Amino acid sequence: MREEYNDYDDARYDDEYDDQMPDNKAVRGYRIVIIILAVILVALSALYFRIHRQQQAEYVLLEEDRDKIQNDLDSLIVSFDDLKIQNDSIAANLDEANKLMEQLKNERRLNYAKIRAYEKEVGTLRTVMQGYIRQIDSLNTLNKKLANENVSYKKQISTAQLRAEMAEERAEELNNKVRVGAVIRARDIRLVPLNAKDKAVTRVKGASRLRTDLVLAANELAEPGQKTIYVCITSPDGYVLSTPEAASFTFEGEPKIYSASRDVEYDGSDLEVSVFYNGSGFTAGTYHIELYTDGRLIGSTDVALR
Repeated sequence: MREEYNDYDDARYDDEYDDQMPDNKAVRGYRIVIIILAVILVALSALYFRIHRQQQAEYVLLEEDRDKIQNDLDSLIVSFDDLKIQNDSIAANLDEANKLMEQLKNERRLNYAKIRAYEKEVGTLRTVMQGYIRQIDSLNTLNKKLANENVSYKKQISTAQLRAEMAEERAEELNNKVRVGAVIRARDIRLVPLNAKDKAVTRVKGASRLRTDLVLAANELAEPGQKTIYVCITSPDGYVLSTPEAASFTFEGEPKIYSASRDVEYDGSDLEVSVFYNGSGFTAGTYHIELYTDGRLIGSTDVALR
């Protein structure tokens, strides 16, 4: 009976095991599929994270490019603004740079194409700026050259003016010397008392007139022609002997009383001249004599008469 039961159980178990065999194969298939899916998932995850990291790196690079472009634009804007020149072209480029800066700040979706476009526009503005800088450098160089030339011209002008002034002063000096040299001088001045017969006397008290003798010295620079000689005789008591009319001539803009005068013809060579003063009541003492012609004092002397 036991053996029959055992045979029955073994047979039943074998039958049940045979029935379950297909199910175990399916499980193994599922497991293989799951493993494959897990591997794919891991691979996809790794690929995702790698792509994500690449995108992050690209984003960082794009942000760095954005910052670099913004810095370049800031520099260009400052450079345009520092020019401080009323110029429509410069103002237009400055406005364009400001607009580009605002557009870049508001840009939300950056990519390499946009970055390259921004870089191209910044490059164009930089080229324009460099052109302005070269022009300004050229103008500065020209300005310095003109300034140096101006300084040189001023020095030349100053030197020329100085030379002209020196020449003028020299000419004036020479003219003065010529004028001074052209003045006729009188020498050998004497005062002789005469009696009524025009004879020289030793006592002035008895004289009826005074004769002034002189020599107009030769002078090639002096202008020849008629000259009027004015004689001023000052008596020992300090009064100028004069005619009853108190005749006078102009000297240094003022009238000056004279004692006697005479017109002579002067040709530039020595000329002896005598000028007479008629009067009476002369007293002994020292008489002062001054001679004038052409508005100048040409000689003077003191003569003591007894």
